[in-house]
Amino acid sequence: MALTVTAVCIPPAQAYLDPGTGSMILQGIIGAIAGALVVLRIYWTKIKNFLSPNNPSNTADKDDREKD
Repeated sequence: MALTVTAVCIPPAQAYLDPGTGSMILQGIIGAIAGALVVLRIYWTKIKNFLSPNNPSNTADKDDREKD
């Protein structure tokens, strides 16, 4: 109940984001996207082999299970 009253009765913030702050936020977003793309590029073959249905490691596991 108190949370609802607090959420409804919020006064104006009187906040200001200058262009420098907006630029920093934009740089952070672009950096995060670039970092994610670099990580994806580095591990692409491992991810692709893990998700592919004809994964050689899966067939080796099946052969080992059939021998038992």
